[in-house]
Amino acid sequence: MSEPVKLSPSPYLNVDEEGIAQIRFNDPSRNANVLSEGVMRRLSQVIGEICEGIEAGKVKGVLIRSGKPASFIVGADIDAIAQVESPDQGALAARLGQTIYRELELLPVPTVAAIHGACMGGGTEMGLACRYRVASDHPKTRIGLPEVQLGILPAWGGTTRLPRLIGLQGALDLILTGKKLDGNRARKAGLVEAVFPHPIFEEAALDFLRKRIADGPIPTGASSPLPIRLLEATPPGRRIILSMARKKVMAQTGGNYPAPLRILEVIGASAGRSLERGFELEAEAAGELLASGVSKNLVHIFHLQEASKKGTGLPAGAEPRKVDRLGVVGAGVMGGGVAQLAANHGIQVRVKDIRHEAVGQALEHAQGLFRKRVERRRMSEREAEQAMERISGGIDYSGFGSLDLVVEAVVEKMEVKRAVLAEVEGKTSPGCILTTNTSTLSVDAMAEALARPENFAGMHFFNPVDRMPLVEVIAGARTSPEAVATVHALCLRMGKVPVVVRDGPGFLVNRILGPYLNEAGHLLAEGASIEVIDRAATRFGLPMGPLRLIDEIGIDVMRHAGEVLHQAFGQRLEPAAPLVRLGDTKRLGKKGGSGFYRYEGGKEQGVDPTVYGEMGLSIPEDEGPISIDDVRARLILAMINEAARVLEDGIAASAGDVDLAMIMGTGFPPFRGGLLRFADDQHPRTLVKRMEGLAVTLSGRFQPAPLLKTLAAEDREFYQAFPDPGK
Repeated sequence: MSEPVKLSPSPYLNVDEEGIAQIRFNDPSRNANVLSEGVMRRLSQVIGEICEGIEAGKVKGVLIRSGKPASFIVGADIDAIAQVESPDQGALAARLGQTIYRELELLPVPTVAAIHGACMGGGTEMGLACRYRVASDHPKTRIGLPEVQLGILPAWGGTTRLPRLIGLQGALDLILTGKKLDGNRARKAGLVEAVFPHPIFEEAALDFLRKRIADGPIPTGASSPLPIRLLEATPPGRRIILSMARKKVMAQTGGNYPAPLRILEVIGASAGRSLERGFELEAEAAGELLASGVSKNLVHIFHLQEASKKGTGLPAGAEPRKVDRLGVVGAGVMGGGVAQLAANHGIQVRVKDIRHEAVGQALEHAQGLFRKRVERRRMSEREAEQAMERISGGIDYSGFGSLDLVVEAVVEKMEVKRAVLAEVEGKTSPGCILTTNTSTLSVDAMAEALARPENFAGMHFFNPVDRMPLVEVIAGARTSPEAVATVHALCLRMGKVPVVVRDGPGFLVNRILGPYLNEAGHLLAEGASIEVIDRAATRFGLPMGPLRLIDEIGIDVMRHAGEVLHQAFGQRLEPAAPLVRLGDTKRLGKKGGSGFYRYEGGKEQGVDPTVYGEMGLSIPEDEGPISIDDVRARLILAMINEAARVLEDGIAASAGDVDLAMIMGTGFPPFRGGLLRFADDQHPRTLVKRMEGLAVTLSGRFQPAPLLKTLAAEDREFYQAFPDPGK
């Protein structure tokens, strides 16, 4: 028999003289409120006490609030989600939450969820079980149901209640995406009834409850236009909406993620039925999804992201310096993107270039990014104006003496970077940290030009800066622990996912991508078509194929990176002949309008068949002589083999760091859990056998890395051999 669950002291109950019962969540063992089983059973106990108070005439209304300063309830216990092994176990956990929230919903007095700060998942579902919801206008207030991002669905009543509150289309928009709404957007959606200023929020929420007690109920939920209400009110109309949503999901996911499809099934089957039937459908779907491999992989990625915030590769005990003033040297698109990102997070930015026109273009680029945020309602026009006011620029070093950190983003040439960095060092204070935004060049080689190399690190942003979450934080041999910690902390402040790596050609992501892209070139030389090569990758789950990715990166940039890797690693990374010939043409890829594909107005228009001739190849007959399965195997094996060498060389601290970087930097399919988690699922023994077979006929390119052979011989996996530090 399992041991009984220990009740949490939180939530706490207080009933005042007015008859208002306050349920206050404030878990003393955590920084944020999490709905563990112990907390949920304590909530059930509190609801029972409230029922007794109502019967005795002592309770007239209920207010649910948080005792945490910046969050309401962040959701269910992720560790408990990860431990679910069977559908029955998952369904049982869902029914427990449903039962407790139903008890809350059936209380015969007004109930109000007072939401201040982050309110996610089970916290939002708790709010849906209340009669009313109110939110603060604080920037940290965000309300959402992000369960789909963990491969599951809201199973404590959220999938059933939300469509009934705000309508089918509004509910699908939130549940299928995991989108988070601030207070005002939540009110417009019908998710909350009122938004109050955060300095007076608690008293305003109490006043709202007092009015409901005194004046009676008010309408809740969304007020949709009549045509939408009529469409959602009939079975044929709902089928149309759900069918359109399914097509969109399939287009976005390729069917690789079961949760969105199950969400559509549950919502469709429960529409027009009783709440109880909806809850049962939720529980059944939750059990299946919680026990699925996809959910396990997505929870794994969640843990990797949380570990990244703590800095798995950070030196122990290093304290970051505060960064309030940032310099950007090199006013290209990348520089403008970095400036906009920093300004958007409250940092003063000074942009410097040698040309006025370049500075102007960087400012225009930043302005355009803010304009897009306003158009997408992610910030107000006033907020965009205030953020833009934090950016200034010029062709001299005015203001550089007071900067805390500088990002160098000039052309990717070693001598240029060394000269610029040395010049910048002479214009900044001794405590200023210098960073280089390089994708391939050696941080240690650049540091040789500096008087204070301990204050120098790499800070590799991925393009476009506003959309790509990864930043590689590159620690050189002489980079101080404080400098690494400072850059890492700055990345977190700017909403990025930092991964700390050591210096080496290509660092982590580009080094692993190098053999992958090069193998696509070898496949072309053997007669595989562009379509088959790229389709093999996208069917695996990658957002685009390797040849389409080369177009996106830029053929000139790809050529430079390939030369760097070839110089560093010799024959095994000798560029494939078709790619060399392509680099000798005038094709630049997407930015130039032509590469492997044709582009018009920045949109891909299909494969350009004339590219075969320019690479010295014939247009393949049909789809070529290599099966799509063999193409996919070679592409993925090339990445796994290089990832093993990355770990061998100490570039990354753990298998988890490799996987997080590849997911956040290249879009490696999250449903597979990461490159090395996928490799572990296949097992190193299987991988070595497959590579050795390929190495016989492919000039040794697939000779397994020594580490991979060692793991196979020892019957070990990557995550066993390279766990996160401290595990």
